[in-house]
Parts: sequence; structure tokens; C-alpha cells
Amino acid sequence: MRGPSGRSGRRSGRRTARLLAVAATAALCTIGVAAPAGADTVDIAPPGANDWSCKPDSAHPQPVVLVNGTFKTSYENWLTLSPALVNAGYCVFSFDYGDMETAPIPDSAAQLRDFVNAVLGATGAKKVDIVGHSQGGMMPRYYVKFLGGATKVDDLVGIVPSNHGTTNPLALAAGATVCPSCVDQTAGSAFLAKLNSDPETPVGPDYTVITTRDDEVVVPYTSAFLDGPASYVTNVLLQDRCPLDTTEHDQAPKSPLVEQWVLNALNRKGPADPAFEPRCVSAG
Repeated sequence: MRGPSGRSGRRSGRRTARLLAVAATAALCTIGVAAPAGADTVDIAPPGANDWSCKPDSAHPQPVVLVNGTFKTSYENWLTLSPALVNAGYCVFSFDYGDMETAPIPDSAAQLRDFVNAVLGATGAKKVDIVGHSQGGMMPRYYVKFLGGATKVDDLVGIVPSNHGTTNPLALAAGATVCPSCVDQTAGSAFLAKLNSDPETPVGPDYTVITTRDDEVVVPYTSAFLDGPASYVTNVLLQDRCPLDTTEHDQAPKSPLVEQWVLNALNRKGPADPAFEPRCVSAG
């Protein structure tokens, strides 16, 4: 039944989304990232992304869908990696979802399902590759496991993903206000118990996890790692190859070192090569 309270709830939800968008814009200014002049940062594609006329070639048969993290805009999250993937020959797509990624994660996964279907329809590809940051590296697993994504995703690359949640108390505090997805990402949540029930990594995609010992958001950093056969699951700790690397959670999508691991995963059959030797460069 839709009464005045329903309309009020929708208005409140829109107000909350607008406030979060303003906060996200302020955050961009704080860290020195400028959005296009006069543009709302929400629903602005990162450089090179969302060319709906792009057709994958035989060397890059899967379009790449980028999925940003909680409280992030697609534009800010993928300023660096999106053009790098385009320059490497990929068709790249990205979208903003879930009221600045605060909605319950199953709802956001349904949006991802619909976006992937649109990408497949536009490009003619049979599958996509997904590269996600933080929540965006974990949420697609719900799509894979419960919403039919296992047959539509070739590679799932998670950058500091919240696969087993975080013990950071700020997640639960945020969840008590305007962030249901923060509750879902709290270690021990009912959502994560369902997501990580056997099998944790369903057959279909190849899974690559890229994380850093200096992650201050997904705590402990080892909660990002996935269990599964080495034939289709690779867990990467940046410091195993580059001990001096100091990449943190928010820096990770812009790290040249992370970029190398992402391209390694996408450019080969199977997940990232555990024996890959990247050039050790700082996150900048």
C-alpha cells in the first residue's frame, strides 16, 4: 500500500542520497581530485568509460565492468584505472549504484545484474570481466552466486574487497545511521554468512583478490582473501612481491602496482598468475 508515509520515505531517501552526493563531492575536493567543471560527480563516467558503441576485439573479448566502493563515485574511484584499461584495448563500463553504495548489498547486486545485461546487449559479448574496489569487489560475488552471474562473468578481480567483512567499528557506526551496506560488511553479519557459505567461490568466474597489508578499512587485511582451488582463485598480497609498498585502502584503485596485477589477471586465461613479478612502483 502506498500512502503519504511511503511518499515521505521516498523523499527522505532522495534527500539522503543528495546529502551523500554533496559529501562525496566535498571528499573529492579534500583529496585534491577535481570533477569536471560545473558537473555533478554522481553518474559521471570516469575517463574512457561507457562508450556504448565500443565492440570488444578478439584480444580483449570481454568488456570490463568497474564497480566502485562504498561512499565513492564511479568517476572518482576509477579516474586512473579506467583510462589505463581503455588504453590497453578494453571496452570499459562503470555505473553508480545503491544510493552512494549504501543500500542493502543484495539490492545493489540486482542493479549490477541489470547493468551487466545492458553491457552484454550493447557489445554483443558473451561474458564480462568485473573489477571492483572494496564493496565493489565483494558485492559482485552475490550476483555470481545468487543472481545468475556465474555464467556471465569471466574474471572477477577484487581490489581490497570486503569479502569477509571488517572489524573496523566505524562500519557498524555508519550502518546505524544511513548505511545498510556497512552493516552487511561488518564481520560476522548475516549477509556475509550467507555469501560465504559453501561454496565460497562458485564455479564460473576466475577470482583474483588484490590486497595490501596497510589496509586500514578492511580489517584485518586477510579478510579479503578467498578460499578455492588454485586453478581459478589467486590471492595477491602486494607486499609479497614489493615489500616496501605502502598502498592503503583508498589509494589501491589508483596504484600503478595494482594496475599491473589487474592487467595480468585480465590478459590471461585463469586468475592472476601467482608467480607474476610486477615492477615495484609506489601508489603515488
